[in-house]
Order: sequence, then C-alpha cells, then structure tokens
Amino acid sequence: MARNEFVCDCNVIHQESVDIARKKMPKEDTFNRLAEFFKLLGDTTRSKILFALNQHEMCVCDLANTLSMSKSSISHQLGTLRRSGIVKCRKSGKEVYYTLDDEHVSRVFEVGLEHISHRN
Repeated sequence: MARNEFVCDCNVIHQESVDIARKKMPKEDTFNRLAEFFKLLGDTTRSKILFALNQHEMCVCDLANTLSMSKSSISHQLGTLRRSGIVKCRKSGKEVYYTLDDEHVSRVFEVGLEHISHRN
C-alpha cells in the first residue's frame, strides 16, 4: 500500500458530521481527566496490579508476592491508583484489602486486554 493511500485529498467539509461531533463533544476538563486515567494505565506495574485486582481482592503482601516486588513499591503504586479513584480499599483488623473501584474500571481494563489479544 502506498503511504499516502489513507490521506484525504479533498477539500469538502461534511457539515452534518462536523455538527454531530461538535454537539456531542465533551468539555475540555473531561478530556483532561480521561487522559489522566489512561496515563495511569500506561505504567506496566500499575497494569499488573490492576490485572491482579481484577481477579480477586488482595492486600499489599499478596500483590507483592504475586508480582515479585517489594511491598513499598506496591504501596506506592496503590496510593497513586487509590488517589485517582481506580482502586479502593477496606480495612480488616491490621490488614488493608484492595479492589478495583467499580465495574467500569474492570470493563475498561478487560476491553483493553481483549483488544490487545485481538490484534495478535
């Protein structure tokens, strides 16, 4: 395929398409928050943590053992994910258990994995 095969070479504006997209376009702040959400998923360690938490609720020790990492490294990443609203925690005695914040986070993560698997 030629490199320019997918370049639009017309000067026609399809106003109906433009109007529909503009009408439905979210505010700038929404895009900023969406970009931040995806940046959080852009870290390999955080992605591994999310994968593990998508399987089952876990404490820091469980995650550290699962990922062969230090508890302090896991705790640091969990703090970032918790402050961003991607994971939540509950305390049981001296232990703190982490889960994905809600089904939306789980679905986004699963769709991403599905897309990557589909592309191979």
